[in-house]
Amino acid sequence: MSFCLIPDVILKRLTELTPELLSARGISFLMMDFDNTIVPYTTDVPTEPMRAWLEQMKSSNIRLCVVSNSKRPRVVTFCKAYGLDCITHAKKPFQKGISECLTRFHLRPSQAALVGDQIYTDVLGANCAGLTSILVSAIDNHTIWLKLRHVAELPFIAWGKRRIRYEKH
Repeated sequence: MSFCLIPDVILKRLTELTPELLSARGISFLMMDFDNTIVPYTTDVPTEPMRAWLEQMKSSNIRLCVVSNSKRPRVVTFCKAYGLDCITHAKKPFQKGISECLTRFHLRPSQAALVGDQIYTDVLGANCAGLTSILVSAIDNHTIWLKLRHVAELPFIAWGKRRIRYEKH
């Protein structure tokens, strides 16, 4: 449970995450951010590769739950359509939604990971809760604010990549 902005795992996109990678880390439960991680902010329709990935993950031994800060009904509608559990109003990086998820599914933090596109919400929230933190690139940096946020995150991404390379040797 540390205040740390450096992710444990960095991937280009969510669809690169495999059940084998999670299982190798002892993870049986994946919390996922919604906007710009599963779908862009501007739509609630996943790409075909994302649909296939969701099906692959659901057919593995990895349980999935969307943990989103969004208050919009489109998150719940999406989750119902794709058979996903869902927690909205999560207030990441604070522990409200993450703790609710751990409690609801009777999980220890070591059994779970949280994947998302933001260091200051998803990675920090996961690290503070003792989960494995997984950072993926945002699907779409379509506004100036998202681009600026990404620039502010670059040093932590670089440190994370350096740490991951060091751990592999």
